[in-house]
Amino acid sequence: MATEDLMSRVLHTLSEVDGPMSVEVIHQLVDVTGVEEPMTIAEVADLLDLSQHTLRYYERIGLIEVGRNSGGHRVYEPAAVRRLVFLTRMRLSGMAIRDLQHYVALVDAGEDTVPERLEMLLEHRDTVRRQIRELTLSLTATEYKIATYGGATGDGPSTGGAGPAAH
Repeated sequence: MATEDLMSRVLHTLSEVDGPMSVEVIHQLVDVTGVEEPMTIAEVADLLDLSQHTLRYYERIGLIEVGRNSGGHRVYEPAAVRRLVFLTRMRLSGMAIRDLQHYVALVDAGEDTVPERLEMLLEHRDTVRRQIRELTLSLTATEYKIATYGGATGDGPSTGGAGPAAH
């Protein structure tokens, strides 16, 4: 699944970060600053680690507009690639397709919608932060149970070990 592959790449990139996470780290995940020429669907799929099917789906549901060349093949302009990077990052963070469709409609409606877009992103950030807290609690509970069974906690390998039955 493309999202799992992207998540693996993200986690690998983040594990190499020395210091606190920042917006710059996110930009490092997929650098499209050098994208100045139109790209084919295969090139975009490879760049973003998405399937061509996903790219066509995003186009079909209105998340992205893609032109065609004289042969009828899709041509992704740099602005479309940048939008896809954003969409991919938002999907990775758990934003629903319907919310992305609403957000894109707001963007396409113009600058008057900036306050509503900001509100959407603030709400999404709060949701992601809540999920991080919940996952941190779940990880702590799992680490506790691993320790109860004599296993090693943290990033180290498990020592195995028999222990009491699960509760």
